[in-house]
Amino acid sequence: QVQLVESGGGLVQAGGSLRLSCTASGRVVSSTSMAWFRQTPGKEREFVAAMFRNYGSTYYADPVKGRFTISRDKAKNTVYLQMNSLKSADTAVYYCAADSSLILSSLMIDSQYDYWGQGTQVTVSS
Repeated sequence: QVQLVESGGGLVQAGGSLRLSCTASGRVVSSTSMAWFRQTPGKEREFVAAMFRNYGSTYYADPVKGRFTISRDKAKNTVYLQMNSLKSADTAVYYCAADSSLILSSLMIDSQYDYWGQGTQVTVSS
């Protein structure tokens, strides 16, 4: 079992920055991939960014490329999402996800993740 706790959401003006954190506890192994997804009311949850296992390779959704950065502190079992140049379209509940058995082709598929955080609200005002 893995428990995920997110923090760092809030209200920010367009063009500003926020950093989300997700700390994992429990059975976190070197093969655990971690990701961020987001969801707005009435819409499907969408992939934002992910780090594949402990290899460090990172992947981003097109709308956030060049603005968001995912990083990982292995010693703290924490993954971060640095969000810069925020837009009103980035407003959503952001969820951290983790799974230890993902293959690369499944990294962007939310249904493939076994563990989820509670979500943190990010609101960008224009």
